[in-house]
Amino acid sequence: MDNKLTVFRIGQIVNTQGLKGEVRVYPYTDDINRFDDLEYFYLDKGLNNKYEVERVRYKGNMVIMKIKGIDSIELAQKLKTKNMYIGRDQGKELEEDEFFVADLIGLDVFTVDGEKVGVVKDVLQHAINDVYVVNNGEKEYLIPSIEKFVPTIDLEENKMIINPIKGMLD
Repeated sequence: MDNKLTVFRIGQIVNTQGLKGEVRVYPYTDDINRFDDLEYFYLDKGLNNKYEVERVRYKGNMVIMKIKGIDSIELAQKLKTKNMYIGRDQGKELEEDEFFVADLIGLDVFTVDGEKVGVVKDVLQHAINDVYVVNNGEKEYLIPSIEKFVPTIDLEENKMIINPIKGMLD
């Protein structure tokens, strides 16, 4: 498990808001209100650029954030297009059947019959359900994140067991 990412991308600063240093954040989280509890974040994966949150409000599906020390539109503009990250310790508690996307990337994928299919390379997040992108070096397969098709995810064993229907692996 030590090869897994230790940070999670939670949003991207996409624009400024007003003249006093607020920024607009596009959230990469399934629960936009998690920003209410955010005290700080980082602007790079190396966890070097720590920023403290002064206040948060919402406008539609966007987060409007005031960052401590960013008090002008000029300073806010320098943050545009930057991704926001939090450490694993700031991640929310998960239910038994929930997983962080970062923990799924790299899992070995096998059928219920024990045949190796490939490795999880990405997770496409859709409104209805996520889709696992599994690659074996030659082909890519899209596996819906539905218990019927993915009965087992075992992070300890670093594997995912799938029960493909006819045509899913063609």
